[in-house]
Amino acid sequence: MSCIIGSCLSSAREPWLARLAGPSFTLALLVSSYSYSAEPVFTVSDPAIADALSPSALPYSFYTFEPDDYWAEPVDSWWISFSNWVIHQERIHGPRVQTFGAWADRTLSGSTHALPNNESFLRLGFAAESEYSNLAQFKPELRFRLDVPTTQEKLRLVIESESDELIPLGERERDRRLTEPNRTDTETTGALRLLSQVGDAINLSTDIGGRLRLPPEVFVRTTARKGWQLDETWALNVQQRLFYYHTRGWGARSWVGANRPLNHGWHFYTSSELEWVHSDRKFELAQIFSVNKRLNNRSTVTPRLAALGESQPSWRSTSYFVDMTWRYRLYEDWLYAEMIPALEFPREESFKDQASVILRIEMYFSGTINRY
Repeated sequence: MSCIIGSCLSSAREPWLARLAGPSFTLALLVSSYSYSAEPVFTVSDPAIADALSPSALPYSFYTFEPDDYWAEPVDSWWISFSNWVIHQERIHGPRVQTFGAWADRTLSGSTHALPNNESFLRLGFAAESEYSNLAQFKPELRFRLDVPTTQEKLRLVIESESDELIPLGERERDRRLTEPNRTDTETTGALRLLSQVGDAINLSTDIGGRLRLPPEVFVRTTARKGWQLDETWALNVQQRLFYYHTRGWGARSWVGANRPLNHGWHFYTSSELEWVHSDRKFELAQIFSVNKRLNNRSTVTPRLAALGESQPSWRSTSYFVDMTWRYRLYEDWLYAEMIPALEFPREESFKDQASVILRIEMYFSGTINRY
């Protein structure tokens, strides 16, 4: 700064430069003051909510129609009327299911507040199975769960429409390929669930309850879970369950699963499960390999390859099957469609191929539920 001022003053001695000394001095002061005291000012304006949520701002993959059809008027048809009725039912009954869970939470805990995000749901659907020489016939399906996280955070009330321990292992692995008439009826169960931990990593849950029937059947089950991240790609999960039913006796189940991401958006899964059925005095086992990919924000595809076996009368395979589940989100996050083509080779049919296709539409009446 002093160099600039001195230079301007010395130059003022020259006659032809005297007229420039004053403006130069003033300019130097302004530049110096701005460089030390002024700061740049940036104006950031957030886009309007209407612009951020407009159809033109959403990615093309969100829609199943052309951009030119964004503002097209719907064509009246029976499908439009039916779909509007379905949407109206979800908006009425979805909050009711969630509100009922919150009411039960407050009632059982004695608190005026309910914890958020309970896992209560009502799942209603229609499924049709088509096999060789057997045409598809749609059958209704109904499943539900009342999961109440009381204010005593480690104690929950769980009421379910079915119990996994009473369903054969092979049927559980093929559950999505079965319609309601072909599933084992386990009756509704209710239990108090105590959540705890063993050490810092093993999650433990213990259920004490019964099958809601006359006369009721008391049961106890304990489940331990543990997960590891083996490296940057592989993850390992282990689950061990012990259970006892008053009329069925006791049993045990061991499950080990691993998964890792693959290229191009695919994800690989493998699981091995071994179950001891004490009433039958035998082991049942299942080995499943599958991959999964989200095709877009509406649909996923999951091919599977599986082998089932048992230990009686000797260790042997009972069935092999391959299937592929294509799941499509029809509307928002509660209305879905599924198509599951499958090819099975059961021992009871001398391992001859048995082809089938399942078509299903499901509605979830709930406020919060993990649907994937």
